Amino acid sequence: MYDAVLFDNDGVLVKPPKRELLQEAARSAFEEFDVDPAEDHLAAVTHSATPDGFREVCEAYGFDPNSFWETRDSAASEIQLREIEAGRTTTYDDIDALSSFEQPLGLVSSNQQATVEFMLDYFELARHFETYYGRPPTVEGIRRKKPNPHFLDRALADIGAETALFVGDSESDVVAADNAGLDSAFIRRPHRTEYELSVEPTYEIEGLPEIFEILD
Repeated sequence: MYDAVLFDNDGVLVKPPKRELLQEAARSAFEEFDVDPAEDHLAAVTHSATPDGFREVCEAYGFDPNSFWETRDSAASEIQLREIEAGRTTTYDDIDALSSFEQPLGLVSSNQQATVEFMLDYFELARHFETYYGRPPTVEGIRRKKPNPHFLDRALADIGAETALFVGDSESDVVAADNAGLDSAFIRRPHRTEYELSVEPTYEIEGLPEIFEILD
């Protein structure tokens, strides 16, 4: 039915970082620029930053967009790596399911490329994937992250697939799949128990083994 299966990373394969940690990282970036940010500006660059929200923050404080985003992204990556090495960030219990797929697998994350590469190496997951993408630590990277289908399209091209199922845990994942012309499987992990979607995924699942039922 599908030539390949593509996965998001955080919240699908690896447990997501706590929001307060990402907020701590974002605040430290403002501190590097000697700024005590307004709460809405802090929130705008803590998680799921958008091009418009980021531009508003930079204009409000006169930041150079490239310098500020590099500082923010570096802080966010470092704090995530620290949590992984301390054993506070782990994979989900059903991660072994990756070994049983017959289709080629790819990974597309909105996390930093360096963070994704570290996770795949640390948890020994890279061997499962023919291709994987995070976003570069640049302003252009914000524009190209999901729901933009840019990296989904690149992953499909790398694998040489025309059809794929994209497994994600957020509305942006579902929209990105739709934008790329792909079917989506929304995985409702424990952190998404109360999460409401305003878009309809092709499938909804609770764990990775359920994907095999879809593929059959």
